Amino acid sequence: MRALRIGLVILVVLAGLFVAADRIAVSLAEDEVAKKLKSGLDVPSSGNASVSIEGFPFLTQVASENLDKVTADLDGITAKAGGRQVRLSKITMAADDVALSDNYSSAVADRATGTVHISYADLSKAADEGVRIDYGGKSKSGKGQVKVTASVLMPLLDRPIERSVYSTVSVTGGDTVRLHADKVPGSKIPGIESAIRKKIDFDRRIDKLPDGLKLEKVEATKTGVDLSMKGTHVRMTG
Repeated sequence: MRALRIGLVILVVLAGLFVAADRIAVSLAEDEVAKKLKSGLDVPSSGNASVSIEGFPFLTQVASENLDKVTADLDGITAKAGGRQVRLSKITMAADDVALSDNYSSAVADRATGTVHISYADLSKAADEGVRIDYGGKSKSGKGQVKVTASVLMPLLDRPIERSVYSTVSVTGGDTVRLHADKVPGSKIPGIESAIRKKIDFDRRIDKLPDGLKLEKVEATKTGVDLSMKGTHVRMTG
């Protein structure tokens, strides 16, 4: 009986050591992936990147070169949108069934989802000069909309005209955010609608999306615009 108890104690200790080693290994791997993400996406020193590798045990996943699930949170990333810089306030991503290759330097997720949050202040910076974008409340259908304010010089009036319009925000082409005004107040004045629309109706393509991940939908909230992403065979690195 004493020998059995000793054997059980040894098994418990060994199991504890294995779990500890496994957790240390996954922590080191998460830190390394976060560093690669910050480097690959040009996250500034003021930005953050955190990675979580789920599933247990981790070491057996590494041995099989396949991770059950990887989640990542990043903030402070600067991307290009229509030739202009735009700050992506926060990016969250979840990748399932991630295949590793090339000595663990390449990772491809069988499927992945994510969200991108862009504040109205950052959206305004990505718009044309003199254009301001704010939250426009909800439309009659209950969908969030944005309020776009722009000022243009009207030669016939010899003075600038400022108009605020409520615009629908949508995604197109899997990588582009589109703003389009439902209508322009004062459009009966000759030339004013076309002049205003040149400022407030625009497409902005977002770069730095991982290969295979595409924008699916967009929602205007009180604090900014939330973009939803989804894809299959998404290349995470390499």
